[in-house]
Amino acid sequence: MAISQNLRGIGAMLLATAVFVANDTCMKLVLADAPPFQVLVMRGLAAVIWCLPMVYALGLIREVPKAFGFWVMLRSMSESFAILCFIIALSQMPIADVTAITQITPLVVLLGVWLFFGERVGGTRMALVGLGITGALLVAQPGGSAASPFAILGFIAAVGAAGRDILSRKVPARTPALIVTLSTLLGVMVSALVMSLLFEQQVQPTFRHGWLMAIAGFLLMCGHLLIYMAFRMAPARVVAPFNYAFMIWAVLSGLLVFGEAPNGLAIAGMALIMLAGLAVGLFGGRTRQGETAVAKG
Repeated sequence: MAISQNLRGIGAMLLATAVFVANDTCMKLVLADAPPFQVLVMRGLAAVIWCLPMVYALGLIREVPKAFGFWVMLRSMSESFAILCFIIALSQMPIADVTAITQITPLVVLLGVWLFFGERVGGTRMALVGLGITGALLVAQPGGSAASPFAILGFIAAVGAAGRDILSRKVPARTPALIVTLSTLLGVMVSALVMSLLFEQQVQPTFRHGWLMAIAGFLLMCGHLLIYMAFRMAPARVVAPFNYAFMIWAVLSGLLVFGEAPNGLAIAGMALIMLAGLAVGLFGGRTRQGETAVAKG
């Protein structure tokens, strides 16, 4: 039974990563002829329209005020910052490259808890963090012919996403996951609307924009729910490593939809990011098991 549940959790995580990349693919298609912040506003509106009926159907209407709690809002602000940076990078870079760079988020989380909470990280995991960041630099290739100045926004997005994950620890445990998602959707949409009004020349949305963003909004909701289901079905140590499937799906999207193929250095960098992330998870799991064994002894 445990194996079956683990396989279901892994399946949900793999499907979630594919769904999120499909969402990013829809966005990148619209970014070809619409400004990035306006695209986020359109997707946010679609996602909220999908989310609210689900909140009602699950009987969570009374929980909606929790979406505006201090820690939930602070988390949403951090994610909004990350997504605003990500969407600009996505509009200017291959989807595989920007996705790979943002996959250093778990490694940045380790640095964050070490710097701000004084948690012990250890030399081995710090070395793995360095390996992962080296991999991200190989993807970005600063100074090379394939480099994009927008890659820095990918790194900043990873920092913002790490802040989101760290702040998630402060969100009250009784806050439903869907309410946290609703807070994020609203936060991103409002932030993007402000940025769009201040800095962008608006374009008239087309029917193509509308249906692509309706699909993206639905995929975004499905992705969040699948992530939630994955961690409910199986332990985090089982499903978390499969989060790196993001890079595989992004490479496939780049090849099949946009005709973009990462060069050799970028592929090597992606491999280093994946290796570092998986090793950190494995090392952390072994450390916790060791500590548990000592405690039981």
